[in-house]
Amino acid sequence: MSATPQLVTGRAELAATLAAPRRDGARVGLVPTMGALHEGHASLMTRARADVGDGPVVVSVFVNPMQFGPGEDLDRYPRTLDADLEVCADRGVDVVFAPPVEEVYPVWPPSVTVDPGPLADLLEGVTRPGHFAGVLTVVAKLLGLVRPDVAVFGQKDYQQLVLIRQLAADLCLGVEVVGAETVREPDGLALSSRNRYLDAEQRRHALALHRALRVAAEAAPSGLSAALDAARAEVRDAVGVDLDYLEITRPDLSPVPRDAPAGTEARALVAARVGTTRLIDNLPLVLGHTGGTA
Repeated sequence: MSATPQLVTGRAELAATLAAPRRDGARVGLVPTMGALHEGHASLMTRARADVGDGPVVVSVFVNPMQFGPGEDLDRYPRTLDADLEVCADRGVDVVFAPPVEEVYPVWPPSVTVDPGPLADLLEGVTRPGHFAGVLTVVAKLLGLVRPDVAVFGQKDYQQLVLIRQLAADLCLGVEVVGAETVREPDGLALSSRNRYLDAEQRRHALALHRALRVAAEAAPSGLSAALDAARAEVRDAVGVDLDYLEITRPDLSPVPRDAPAGTEARALVAARVGTTRLIDNLPLVLGHTGGTA
């Protein structure tokens, strides 16, 4: 495959493009995105390349209408295909799949969708009902269209990553789902396409999310309650931040049990609005003695 990305917009062209390398036994990697690519996305491409070697790396660029709820930012979500192609070229991506909506959803609204199960009703699902049904439906479609051996997702969208892993396992999709570490600015702000909506003052306010996660990690040796209390106090005292949730769960997003032993792995997750922009972040941590549940 050429190091210059081939732009593909249709199903048939995508299948034809991947047919030869697949016949030759090459592994195929997929990085699903909604575009507006940044260094966080670029790191996923690098990881996909490491996993498939000389096989083709496919980046999908598709703003999925099904995962946006009423009043969310579908219309203003940035669409920057020319710049996205440059990012992909810099990372040696072989194919950019940027289909129109009708290629992904020949029938709208779709008659068959993916039910993400009860895990989708927690955390993000409380504020964004139906969001993960949209995410898992489009991911299932992209996995079916590309048929990758490896699909790489960022850990910043941690609940999404957990659900996609569950999707792949429960539906026997035969794809390895890889979670790549969150890429951050030097001051700790997680890279996100939505960061461009923040003005300079709001961006300073947004740093409270990462501070709260760091505080949780620092307090974690003293137990679950200490970590939660410290992190929530950090956000509660922050200017310009409207907290949605801040929780600590097990890595699979189940509650941390009261009798969890010292050394229990956990995940701190936070979501908040800064101005009109909703941001999420998370961080792994290790708990000492626990004093309650999340």
